Amino acid sequence: MVEIITDADALAEHRLTRFRILVCVDGSEESYKAVNYAAELGKGKDADIVLLYVRPVDQGLRTGGLQVRVARENMLNWGLELPGIQYLKKARDVLISNEELALNWDQHSAHTDIAGDPLGDNKIAYINSDNKAIVLKLKTASSIAAGILDQYDLGPYQMIILGNSGAAGGISKSLWDPAIAEKVAVHAPCSVCVTRNLEMGKGMLLCVDGSDRSIEMLGKAVDVAKRVGADISIMSVALDGDSEKEANKNVSQGIEKLNGLGVSVKNKLV
Repeated sequence: MVEIITDADALAEHRLTRFRILVCVDGSEESYKAVNYAAELGKGKDADIVLLYVRPVDQGLRTGGLQVRVARENMLNWGLELPGIQYLKKARDVLISNEELALNWDQHSAHTDIAGDPLGDNKIAYINSDNKAIVLKLKTASSIAAGILDQYDLGPYQMIILGNSGAAGGISKSLWDPAIAEKVAVHAPCSVCVTRNLEMGKGMLLCVDGSDRSIEMLGKAVDVAKRVGADISIMSVALDGDSEKEANKNVSQGIEKLNGLGVSVKNKLV
């Protein structure tokens, strides 16, 4: 049996030692590509993956005739066809097989009441003997962006991944809707990866402008690159001939930082 941390302070302290990834799922193929990427990024024993589906308050339940208690019980057993549950189950299956779940992972459920919604927030956490966690979270919120940012506050996380969803979406809009992606990227305190046609085996292009923030970004990017085995290229933009010298300086500064972190640069671009 895996020992579950229930004390809030102890849990917060434990999470600070983990590399935590929040993957937003909406049922689109692009969001499952994001899950595949998260699987590679989070394959280390120190990494946890949280799969999130955001649904609007009381979605599909006002006229369903469901008793709240029965709905909750069925949902926690993944037997109720509520929006988002099948998306989360499919995403879970990308990460881990049913056979492995049965043999090596303990399952734990949790529920949080939400005003105005009969089901509230619900999650199932799968935890193995290394204390590695895969969490399926069905979250209620007024908007996708609000739900994602609220989930970060329950984290923290080192990275949030949003897939370019195209047609699907939890609340009428896709996860990759520019307004959603921009709001999450601006307000989330962690790195935000907005993906399109994401495939493994590709390199990372890091753009620097000489600011302290861009140099700080390099350290976070190196951790990700090492986890997925990606080559790194570094770039700075010169708006005109007069600024080319400054751009070259920015690139050199970035390379020095990366080399200090034990990473070599494949390409440098100005």
